[in-house]
Amino acid sequence: MGIYLRRRDLLKGLGALLPLRSLLADTWPQFRGPGSRGISPDDPRLPETWSSSENVLWCIDIPGTGCASPIVWNNSIFIHTNVNVAGEGAAHKGISGGRIQYYPPKEEHRSMALSIDFETGKTQWATELHRGIPQTSRHPKNSYASETPVTDGQRVYFHIGDLATYCLDMKGKILWTKEWPLKATRYGYGTASSPVLHENRLYLLKDNEEESYLFTLDKITGSEIWRVKRDEPTTWSTPYIWQNTQRTEIVTSGSKKIRSYDLNGKLLWEITRQATLAVPTPFSDDGLLYVTTGYPTDPTSPVYAIRPGASGDITLKSEETSSDYIVWSLAKGGPVDPSSLVYKGKYYSLTDAGFLICHDAKTGREIYGRQRIGQGDTFTASPWAYNDRIFCLSEEGDTYVVQAGSEFKLLRKNSIGDACMASPAITDGSLILRTYTKIYRIGTKNVVD
Repeated sequence: MGIYLRRRDLLKGLGALLPLRSLLADTWPQFRGPGSRGISPDDPRLPETWSSSENVLWCIDIPGTGCASPIVWNNSIFIHTNVNVAGEGAAHKGISGGRIQYYPPKEEHRSMALSIDFETGKTQWATELHRGIPQTSRHPKNSYASETPVTDGQRVYFHIGDLATYCLDMKGKILWTKEWPLKATRYGYGTASSPVLHENRLYLLKDNEEESYLFTLDKITGSEIWRVKRDEPTTWSTPYIWQNTQRTEIVTSGSKKIRSYDLNGKLLWEITRQATLAVPTPFSDDGLLYVTTGYPTDPTSPVYAIRPGASGDITLKSEETSSDYIVWSLAKGGPVDPSSLVYKGKYYSLTDAGFLICHDAKTGREIYGRQRIGQGDTFTASPWAYNDRIFCLSEEGDTYVVQAGSEFKLLRKNSIGDACMASPAITDGSLILRTYTKIYRIGTKNVVD
């Protein structure tokens, strides 16, 4: 334990000096962690078995609710949460909604930024970002705190897509606020696309039913650097910064098109598609970019594996499954909500209805088809992986542990007993799990670093 504490103390001093990639094993600075991949380096301290008490290092109640994932930098866990002053209702689980128009609440809400001590679970600070009656609605499976914050170790950025973006220092002081005009979202479902950082810029995707843009802000001042207008309806997917062998790209997933832009906002390439929703986040692994989306009633729910260097319209022609820049594709296979995962050469896709599918990440060859991992469970959180295990968290709070590899093997189910919508953070031998009402730090107690 002494070695573990000294390493974290060292990181406290170095965190402000080193770039993100230098601390990848010990930070989880954004949605789905380093590279938006949901992958942690193997570590014997990382847990495979837990419950609401087993291997729980600490558990705390948090004020309010939200679907935003936790992020971690050094000794701080950052959480975005929303408090309904009239009291919180039960979590709405399961596939729901459809063409239903939702309406704003009548009660006052408080949007809060929290910093939690990694070691103890104690609140380091709580900053109120906004207080008022929301002017927009949310889908029952969405929340008023769904966007995951992002940090560079010097500042932490909280974003509410139809309200404002907030830059805080590491002690919780608001340094700047960028307010956004109110725009209607599809059927009043609300917003969920998280911010991303690259070098000195903050990137925000603001697709809605009225006026859609990709924005770039100066991360120090909050001033707008550029914006690109987009012909897209509401999007809940987070943009991805793809640093490949040829250039750095900003990849966005929309209902009409997948698009890639350069760092000045110029369109590089696009793929046309017609999808009802765009939720999963793009990511890359071993030189390829993976983009997917799906909806049960859509004729297609495509998956694309794309190599660097594309330009123009690279949409596949009818009956094509590959091209010069699309290495492989699937017409069906994209989930509605969970982002997919590449782990040790295999592409794993988790559907909302609880089926896990595995393909070869380089060729798209099916390794195994739909395998049921929950009887009646629904999945919103994205899967994650470490120690040759794939973890799939259901909305019921049950985590299904699957052996990684060519043969499907369900190893166990870990139950927390509380609703879960957020993807966890993984760092320093610990799993930081947010449920509807609590935060858990889970680790293997009998393993010493």
